[in-house]
Amino acid sequence: MLLAAIQLISGRHWQDNKTQIAAELAALPKERPLLALLPENFALFGERQGYLDGAEALGTEPSDAGPIQAQLAAWAREHGIWLVAGAMPTRIPGSTHIHTSSLVFDPNGDRRGHYHKIHLFDVDVADSHGRYRESETFSPGQNCVVVDSPFGPLGLSICYDLRFPELYRQLTLAGARVLLVPAAFTAVTGEAHWEPLLRARAIENQCYVVAANQGGTHETGRQTWGHSMVIDPWGRVLACRPSGAGTVLAEMDAGLIEKLKRTMPVLQHARLL
Repeated sequence: MLLAAIQLISGRHWQDNKTQIAAELAALPKERPLLALLPENFALFGERQGYLDGAEALGTEPSDAGPIQAQLAAWAREHGIWLVAGAMPTRIPGSTHIHTSSLVFDPNGDRRGHYHKIHLFDVDVADSHGRYRESETFSPGQNCVVVDSPFGPLGLSICYDLRFPELYRQLTLAGARVLLVPAAFTAVTGEAHWEPLLRARAIENQCYVVAANQGGTHETGRQTWGHSMVIDPWGRVLACRPSGAGTVLAEMDAGLIEKLKRTMPVLQHARLL
C-alpha cells in the first residue's frame, strides 16, 4: 500500500491549480491501493473574497457537486486511487462565513466523508503577511472525523489542528491508523515546528502520518514551508520534499502498527489525571 503527499504552490485561480494537480496525479506510480493527499488551499490560495466566491456546497448527491468536487471525484475514478482533498472552502447554509473542509473520495469517485477544520489560525507571525485571522472568514467545525479505508481508518485534520494533540488522541481512540495533515504552514512557523509536531503525533499515537504542505512563494506574496512528508508509527521520516511542487511516496506496513501496539502499548498505559 502506498501513501502519497502532494506538495503544491497554489495560486488564486482553480483552473491554474487544477493543471498543476493533474500533472502530479498523472505521474503517480501504477501500484494500487494508493492514497494521495492534497494540501490545504489546493484549489484556491488567495484573499478572503476569493475563498467566499469559490466556496462550494457539500451536496448529498453527485449532481449537487460544484466543479471542484466534480473534478476531484473524476480524478479518483480515473486513477483508481483514494484521493483526500486537503482543504477547500465550503458553504454554510444561512451563514456569511464558510468552512474549510477536507473531503475523502474512494476509487469509484464517491465521497466517503468530510471534515471541517476545528482550530482556526488566528495568530500573528513575523513574516511579510504578519496578521492571520481565519475566523474572519471561516467558522470552526465541531466534530472529529474518521473514515474507513483499505489503509485502515483515516483520521482527518487540517493545518493548525496539528498543534492540538488532544484531537489526534481522539482520532486514535476512534480507531485511526493513518493521520492526515494537509496544510499551508507558513515558512516561519514551519521551520520552527512542522517536523517536530508531525513526528510527535506519529510517535504518541503509533500511527502513520501523511502531511501535504504548500511549498513555496505564492502569488499573494505568502511563503509556505513545504517539507511534505510521510512518517511511520516509530517517528521515522520515510520521505520528504523540502520545497517546490512534487509528490513524496512511501510504502505502508500495517503490521508495524500492530507490532508497536503489542510491544509498547502506550495507549493502554495512558492515564488522564
